[in-house]
Amino acid sequence: MKIITIGSQAFISGFMLSGASGIHVKNSSDALKQINSLLTTKDIGLVLISNEISKEIEDELNDIRSNNPTPLIYSIPGPGSKIDQVDYRELIKKVLKMS
Repeated sequence: MKIITIGSQAFISGFMLSGASGIHVKNSSDALKQINSLLTTKDIGLVLISNEISKEIEDELNDIRSNNPTPLIYSIPGPGSKIDQVDYRELIKKVLKMS
């Protein structure tokens, strides 16, 4: 299964050096469109999205996560970004309520 990264050019470049594919997006709505198009691709197992991009579409991502077992969609900090604390229990509760 493939790994896809979504975010700024700086974000995806590092992952591309390690063999992952990257999709450069400029905003959250573009990222959401790209993720929705990836849902029909069966060989993608993991989507890593820059947390700067994912913040505005977190509810939509939770909905996608609850309705699609794959790909796994995971938000991670981009280069130079501030690392936020994530309450994984709350995230799981949101996902389970949506399913």
